[in-house]
Amino acid sequence: MLNSVSLTFPDGSVRDYDAAMTGAGLAESISKSLAKKAVAYAIDGTVRDLSDPLGKSGKVEIITREDPRALELIRHDAAHVLAEAVQELWPGTQVTIGPVIENGFYYDFARNEPFTPDDFPAIEKKMREIIARNKPFTKEVWSREKAKKVFADKGERYKVELIDAIPEDQDIKIYAQGDWFDLCRGPHMASTGQVGNAFKLMKVAGAYWRGDSNNPMLTRIYGTAFADQAQLEAYQTLLEEAEKRDHRKLGREMDLFHFQEEGPGVVFWHAKGWKMFQNLVNYMRRRLDEHGYQEVNAPQVLDKSLWETSGHWGWYRDAMFKVTVAGDDTDDDRIFALKPMNCPGHVQIFKHGLKSYRELPVKLAEFGNVHRYEPSGALHGLMRVRGFTQDDAHIFCTEEQLAAECLRINDLILSTYADFGFDEVAVKLSTRPDKRVGTDEAWDHAEAIMSNVLETIRTRSGNRIKTSVNPGEGAFYGPKFEYVLKDAIGREWQCGTTQVDFNLPERFGAFYIGSDSEKKQPVMVHRAVCGSMERFLGILIENYSGHFPLWFAPLQVVVATITSDADDYAMKVVERLKAAGLLAEADLRNEKINYKVREHSLAKVPVILVCGKREAEEDSVNIRRLGSRDQESLKLADAVTLLAEEAISPDRKRRAA
Repeated sequence: MLNSVSLTFPDGSVRDYDAAMTGAGLAESISKSLAKKAVAYAIDGTVRDLSDPLGKSGKVEIITREDPRALELIRHDAAHVLAEAVQELWPGTQVTIGPVIENGFYYDFARNEPFTPDDFPAIEKKMREIIARNKPFTKEVWSREKAKKVFADKGERYKVELIDAIPEDQDIKIYAQGDWFDLCRGPHMASTGQVGNAFKLMKVAGAYWRGDSNNPMLTRIYGTAFADQAQLEAYQTLLEEAEKRDHRKLGREMDLFHFQEEGPGVVFWHAKGWKMFQNLVNYMRRRLDEHGYQEVNAPQVLDKSLWETSGHWGWYRDAMFKVTVAGDDTDDDRIFALKPMNCPGHVQIFKHGLKSYRELPVKLAEFGNVHRYEPSGALHGLMRVRGFTQDDAHIFCTEEQLAAECLRINDLILSTYADFGFDEVAVKLSTRPDKRVGTDEAWDHAEAIMSNVLETIRTRSGNRIKTSVNPGEGAFYGPKFEYVLKDAIGREWQCGTTQVDFNLPERFGAFYIGSDSEKKQPVMVHRAVCGSMERFLGILIENYSGHFPLWFAPLQVVVATITSDADDYAMKVVERLKAAGLLAEADLRNEKINYKVREHSLAKVPVILVCGKREAEEDSVNIRRLGSRDQESLKLADAVTLLAEEAISPDRKRRAA
């Protein structure tokens, strides 16, 4: 072959092919059955259309619908099918963009009358018709001028604007599926039929063109698609379960917190919710004490010069809340900012007074209230807020101490998650981003240390902890570990972090006196276990579905009376429970006991003690557990001992052992 390429297959074999051969031809040359199942192919990991010529040597893979990488293609193609269906049903509708997103896809449409979920049955029916036509996806490269004229003639002004935004050195690719076509960078599967029928339209929302409120409002239709019906049904079941566990819904039912327009993105904690919040803080305080941290508190409002020195003003200014005061005093004209993070304040505390190498590591922790601007559309209950509390800490240590401190942080994070029932955890190392501060040498050094620590974490866990690397996802000042936990229904949440920083101490001139009596720059490690305490509580609410373990419940026991004859005894029971350290209340209302039990069960109270005249005479109680119809009769003293033991937190049990 005059113009051949050398391809390496997954089994390690190497063969030469004509460079002009397409991916489809390659699959056909291997086997006809593989060619029928193929939807795309990849060279050196880059996914391509089957119609693309090989063109280069490298590692080659044929991708079928069963390949996890095919899922993004299925969803991408489904978005195109959605757009064609909408324009067939409602001619004159303009299509804008339709990307793949986590768990699905969406497409934004410009139409005088917004779409509603009532339109979904007709759209889904039309989508199935288009899929059944099984028209091939074909690709052409047009000149910029031709593309703009064709779309302008169709009245697609948004597409014209998108073409103008494509860099001059990039091709203008047009993908057609039969007579319908769209501007797209690709790749696509071979035909619309390969999308399959395991798709569903989920919801509609308003979306400004290009996310700018000065631009027209479009209608965004969200959908999802999977390789087969079983996967789609499993996803729908997951959504149903997630809806039942929604922390906003449970927060209302349990009377924990609320949000309102006058305070967008900040939490109004109710008594029981604040109790739970403080339970979490107190638990973390005990853990910090075990690990040798000093709790501090840095100011809430600081001059912008501090944030300029730290680099946050340049990197995150748009997400910071500014504070200015206009007055006669020139000092009042200074610009301040509500702190978006605690680290600059902790550096100032470390710098106050001379530090010796003998004092290191210095571990400063704070439950710091921070504020960051989030767009209103991004706010989501406790999970995404503008004002939140970080269980933040900064460790100032020597380079020689760095690896050991990262491992100690790892032990703290993993044991904390285990105490809350999270046993499936992954640790990801995020490396240098394109935009960063510091020298390449400093980054090389930090990443080498973190890589070794990551390997130690993996081997010490007996490969139980999954580890991986996220290239380019580090903070602007240093590499970091991200701790991702999996909840009761399989969702992943990124919570804890460990971030190495060689830059901030240098920027602020922080130092300690070394063993040679010379000034040395410490390494600064940013560390969070829960991350945002509010978000972590939201995760816990959904993970437990409100059924908290007794030690963490905001109200642990309700003592409910059957008749008023037992009121005095019920109050005695409450006092005994409180004396044993339990959070208990009495329900003496003149209501039927079944009504009381049902109401407190809806409020997710873990234990209900039922008392009537007989229980008062026998000095006993009937115990009913949340989620169980069974009840157990015990002497009061035995019941108090049982519940008090059960209400001891895991960390206290360890210390007592």
